[in-house]
Amino acid sequence: MDEKFNKPYNPKETEDRIYAMWEKSGYFNPDRCVADGHTKANAEPFTIIMPPTNANGSLHAGHGLVMTIEDIMVRYKRMRGFRTLWLPGLDHAGFETQVVYEKQLEKEGRSRFDFADEPRKLYEEILDFTLKNSANIKSQVIKMGASCDWSREKFTLDPDIVKTVYGTFKKLSDDGLLYRGKRIVSWCPKHQTAFSDLELIDEERVESFYYLKYGPFVIGTSRPETKFGDKYVVMHPDDKRYAAYKEGQKIELEWINGPITATIIKDTAIDMAFGTGVMTITPWHDPVDFAIADRHGLDKEQIIDEHGKLLPIAGEFAGMHIKKARPLIIEKLRSKGLVEKIDENYKHVVRTCYKCGTIIEPQIRSQWFVKMKPLAEKALDKIKAKGGAVSYIPEHYEKITIHWLENIMDWNISRQIVWGIPIPAKICPDCGAGYVDLENKLTKCTNKIGVGNDSKVCGGTLIADKDTFDTWFSSGQWPFAALGFPGIIGGGSKDFDTYYPTDVMETAGEIIFFWVARMIMLGLYMTGKVPFSTVYLHGLVLDAKGQKMSKSKGNVINPIDLTAKYGTDAFRIGLVVGNTPGTSLALSENKISAYKNFANKLWNIARFIFLSTISSDTKNITYDPTFTQWAPADAAHIKNLSALITEVSKEMDDYKFYIVAEKLYHYAWHELADKILEESKPILSGKDGAGSDETDAEAKISRQQFLLHALSTILKLLHPFMPFVTEEIWSEMPMMDKKKRLLIVESWPTL
Repeated sequence: MDEKFNKPYNPKETEDRIYAMWEKSGYFNPDRCVADGHTKANAEPFTIIMPPTNANGSLHAGHGLVMTIEDIMVRYKRMRGFRTLWLPGLDHAGFETQVVYEKQLEKEGRSRFDFADEPRKLYEEILDFTLKNSANIKSQVIKMGASCDWSREKFTLDPDIVKTVYGTFKKLSDDGLLYRGKRIVSWCPKHQTAFSDLELIDEERVESFYYLKYGPFVIGTSRPETKFGDKYVVMHPDDKRYAAYKEGQKIELEWINGPITATIIKDTAIDMAFGTGVMTITPWHDPVDFAIADRHGLDKEQIIDEHGKLLPIAGEFAGMHIKKARPLIIEKLRSKGLVEKIDENYKHVVRTCYKCGTIIEPQIRSQWFVKMKPLAEKALDKIKAKGGAVSYIPEHYEKITIHWLENIMDWNISRQIVWGIPIPAKICPDCGAGYVDLENKLTKCTNKIGVGNDSKVCGGTLIADKDTFDTWFSSGQWPFAALGFPGIIGGGSKDFDTYYPTDVMETAGEIIFFWVARMIMLGLYMTGKVPFSTVYLHGLVLDAKGQKMSKSKGNVINPIDLTAKYGTDAFRIGLVVGNTPGTSLALSENKISAYKNFANKLWNIARFIFLSTISSDTKNITYDPTFTQWAPADAAHIKNLSALITEVSKEMDDYKFYIVAEKLYHYAWHELADKILEESKPILSGKDGAGSDETDAEAKISRQQFLLHALSTILKLLHPFMPFVTEEIWSEMPMMDKKKRLLIVESWPTL
């Protein structure tokens, strides 16, 4: 027995050495496992594509949970003989990364807008920033013990990934599922870009609600600054209160900056029970109003610019920021007798930028949109099919996904940022037409403008689209792109044929719509197959008080700090025990500390068992896996241990890692250490008084073999959860077979 067992287990002296040993072995790579005979060449593949970590900072506790859960799955399947691939990757993370870099620019007294004439220079600076972070993140993933195949590592800006994304963009265009048009988008006045829904936060606020006299009607609004262009008054066609008013009827009235002519519009979108049942519409700055205007072919006029300032239509308020203008506008309306009343305690939800808190200003802009309904319908067919092409853990996420897909809207995939994958398209500045141009060959606009005999070809000179793709558009293709999907513009690899579709997509429940559902739709659209068969969704990792972690609260838990203090194994199992899928986990340092004690307990168990195999006559006992001459007590222990193997193997297959971890902890500490080792002491001394000396000797041999068997089994069962300490103990196992393999490629215990 090595002298290291004479002192407590020290992860600092162990983990880096063991990870280097794993890497040198090549067993993270399924091809090496096959080549060395640890995996059968025709073995069934098991694949996880790592959710690409944003390459703009450091790992947080949530990342630690991702790495732990996925590594548990991968190590388990590798030990079960699957051809196991865990492909790691990093995400350029578009807007998210650019905002992080903008903060750095602010500290230097610079701004992204300083690069207006040199966007490529800003791109290169962010790229350099990202590459430095990538190296840091990779080192942290390694610290977590992730047994991913680094030889296959991918980055969402790799040329082959970009090719695949471009191929999808072109196919969507060829299939009539892509269009460029003027539609309402969620616009951040500070960051000057459109957003996806994920990048918005709904905040409940208490503000004033204004009831204004609009001719013979009273209308309600929380945003009087948008009302300068209101020239349509809308009511429900079945509202008897307004039966006297006819569709298209004109009425004259006094408004903010003088008399206007308003038009009556009848539309079923109006809620007759809300307010007076009458509303005016601002089509440029509200999605509901935009939809009404679209249905009735109404004009859409911009009132507020992209910086949140009023345009010339606002008259004396032009150029003024809407926050400053609002009370002044109300004062003017009051002076004209047009304010009916004001409710100063109006609770409502406003959409804000998740990074800066700025209120989102809906704007009509020419953007690239994907028609989502046809894609969603195919995904729904697969999800709803008998047996289901996708299993959700927890199950209720299936209903959530179905509801979202059934109510899906077209997707704006354009972002007005420098950092990301450029959209390979040309734009006509004259008519606004857009053209997909992967080869950068188009120069003239061929769009026909006008009607009938008056139509003509625009002929405008095309310019390159300056926008980039929404990050979710590229990451939505991650499973098949990362595996080398050949697409329609070349490329491809044997990995796609072997490992696609993948098996599990493990990620946070909060991005079920924005990433998981889009991966299903785009994967099915491009490959004809759903990209994964199981979706495992974890919850948030909270602080010890159950609060969401944030830098402003000062409660962010750095996983690397905890692994350095208590060891990676303690951190990993501390994340898993009690952590049911889809629910948030309150993580305390005390919990991690407790599992450091468990790692040391395993160490002491091994020390006791190894000492029990050392003989004074130099005939040390080695572990014989074929031993069957069990004493009655050991036969009972074998039966119990076999039952444990059956239970936890089933639960591992069912992804119930939180249950398995707790059962293994209980068995190792309370069954093996507290009971079996204690009852072993007289047996191992050969003087338990159970019978003759010969019987006692047989009982001793039986107990020694059982203890080695139990240790071998518990090390294998715990390895996916606590890989470092189990591999270190395993290296000292007294085996009959001197060609002992690394624990990482040992077979999972069987009965």
